[in-house]
Amino acid sequence: MLTVIMECRDQESELAQTLSVLVSGAVEGLVSDVVVLDHGSRDGSSRVADAAGCRFHTHWDIKDILRSARGEWLLLAQPGARPQAGWIDEVMEYIALNRQPARFAPSRTYRLPFFKRIGRAVPPLEYGLLLPKRQAIALAKSGMDLEALAKGQKASKLASEMIPAWVAHAAR
Repeated sequence: MLTVIMECRDQESELAQTLSVLVSGAVEGLVSDVVVLDHGSRDGSSRVADAAGCRFHTHWDIKDILRSARGEWLLLAQPGARPQAGWIDEVMEYIALNRQPARFAPSRTYRLPFFKRIGRAVPPLEYGLLLPKRQAIALAKSGMDLEALAKGQKASKLASEMIPAWVAHAAR
């Protein structure tokens, strides 16, 4: 049903945090596969991905990756980002009834201080991007990364929250 795709570089602990949350989605039958696109990691990212049953690519083209995704929907996310309680049921319902992209709601618990939020452009994958595989393939160009694919996408907002990856990175 859903393929999760993430890019990483030396983000072993962040990758482990995200994958641990995705396990429940796999158990419930939502997450069919997880793909990790690596940018030359020198840590244990590949071991973490392998232990979790992910496909780990060190050399890849986004068009090939998207075509090989098992799910008809994709969740593009950053290592360290974690969907919160209720996400599985909401995503299942959303993909059954909709055809347009969606993003998770910002976490109310984990927010940047007020002055750091003013004028800050939110990165396109900070709250993930859920989109149909067919749409992603149509948008993809060789050499493109996930952030470029997600940039400018108009998306609905899910009620389920996502803890952004910068929280995991800040805890390091």
